[in-house]
Amino acid sequence: MLITLISTIILAQNANYQKAVAKYKNVSSLTATATKTKHKTSVAKDAVSQGTFYVKKPNKVLITFNKGKDALLMNGTNFTMTIGGRKFKTNSTQNAQFKTFQNVLESIFTGGSIDLTKNSDVEISKNGNNVVLTITPVMDKKNTKRQMFTSFVLVIDSKTSELRTLRMNEKKGNYTEYKFSNYQFGANVTDTTFK
Repeated sequence: MLITLISTIILAQNANYQKAVAKYKNVSSLTATATKTKHKTSVAKDAVSQGTFYVKKPNKVLITFNKGKDALLMNGTNFTMTIGGRKFKTNSTQNAQFKTFQNVLESIFTGGSIDLTKNSDVEISKNGNNVVLTITPVMDKKNTKRQMFTSFVLVIDSKTSELRTLRMNEKKGNYTEYKFSNYQFGANVTDTTFK
């Protein structure tokens, strides 16, 4: 009985998710306005900056600020974080916390073509008109100490299919949150944008 109930809940959550991202099946690229909030518990005021969000199917995502001095780039399996002009690189094939993150982003922007129910570290829930994806990487103790983020939370508007927020939670209550607005689906985004 309990297994049946859990299976029913998972199927319902996945159906909500599939409906929310269906629009991306027919969209090859997009741009949006990005607002980044950097919260540190030790600092009284959050740092807020404006930038641009770019996506090109199937697996290129860029969020950029301050003329590229601050950015988050996913180009296939390669991830680059640029902070104050300094680049930090990783690859999802070697970094477990970014593997699921990559799967989720690819799944969203390909209209749900990647089945997220197979990822034990992804929770799908519904909150009003929003579908919420919470990624909590499962890692061994050694790697947990070194990981940059404790979890990722993505909120998708189920009516417009727009990814509304991406929050990257860190240790000690710190986080970086990206809010997206002013979407232009089908905007001309070229490969050179991601170089």
